Amino acid sequence: MSYGVYIKLSLLCCCLLFGKAQSLSAQENKEHMYTYLALGDSYTIGEQVPSEQNFPHQTVELLREQGLEVAAPKIIAVTGWTTDELATAIERENVTGVFSFVTLLIGVNNQYRGRSVENFRKEFTELLEDAIDFAQGKPEHVFVLSIPDWGVTPFAEGRDRPKIAEEIDAYNAAKEEITKEFKCHWLPITESTRMHGVDENYLVEDKLHYSGKEYALWSAPLANMIKVVLL
Repeated sequence: MSYGVYIKLSLLCCCLLFGKAQSLSAQENKEHMYTYLALGDSYTIGEQVPSEQNFPHQTVELLREQGLEVAAPKIIAVTGWTTDELATAIERENVTGVFSFVTLLIGVNNQYRGRSVENFRKEFTELLEDAIDFAQGKPEHVFVLSIPDWGVTPFAEGRDRPKIAEEIDAYNAAKEEITKEFKCHWLPITESTRMHGVDENYLVEDKLHYSGKEYALWSAPLANMIKVVLL
């Protein structure tokens, strides 16, 4: 066999092996299933909307459309929960294992019930630490959403709307500070809820909680943030 023929055969074998390796790598990526834990309250479960329209499910669908294999979200959230009630539920659920990413949206019911910001800071910090643990100890895989302002909705008619806004802002300031201190991601959605909370197209029947149309506005930037981290 001439040297030239030998070189050509060697190159052909290398190409075949490289192609096989690429194929295997692509198959491995395709088979990798990301997992998602969503922690929160009514805004996470999506009060009065079909489950596929809440923001966790919409976020997963967007990630899938971008080529990521993501399992259906595990959601620990109930309408009306405060920070301590969410913490109790997490303990009761006895969640085992870790997740590819975690979202946390909580606090509106603390404000609604008149609890102090200092109490919220303490309990939110503990929840954020739990979220990081669930995210394989990686704070960059935790995404915190700001608290919506329910005070602009028709439900709040007759209430002190400026006072509600002031308190929501105080809660969010504390929440953002702690989130960034722990080096987690912060997604501000409050202004969107102030803009659309007066539009019944963005609300469900109770005139307090949001429709899938509003959740879609949260899901799009959230999915983009998550994709950057995962890839």
